[in-house]
Amino acid sequence: MVKLFVGIKGSGKTKKMIDMANDNNKTANGSVIFINNDSRLMYDLHYNIRFINLEEFEIKNIDTYIGFIYGILSCDHDIESIYIDSLLKHVDINIEDVPGFLDRLSDIGSKHDVVFYVSISSAIEDLPEEVRKYNILS
Repeated sequence: MVKLFVGIKGSGKTKKMIDMANDNNKTANGSVIFINNDSRLMYDLHYNIRFINLEEFEIKNIDTYIGFIYGILSCDHDIESIYIDSLLKHVDINIEDVPGFLDRLSDIGSKHDVVFYVSISSAIEDLPEEVRKYNILS
């Protein structure tokens, strides 16, 4: 399953994701993962949440990103949720690539019983129509 946080820059998406991850961590039976493109948010998250700074890895495109996600899942079979903050800043992903990437995450989530929470800096009306099928959180 994929759930989205969508809004323009400064609309509070990251804060909402952090709060949700911390709340999720309180009741989770498994692991919670938070992926960002730098380390500045690390201390806003509960220490039990696995924080991953993508700048520490050579993730160059969507295929290596998906491979990276599979690598995370292969190391921990108890992952319940993965939060991906600021997707469009992580690798060479543009707004046209987002539907295919989210479809791949959805397939992974279904196979491994993981919920993905993804934030995208964009106005909802600027998203490709295929993205709007996912649960957009406010």
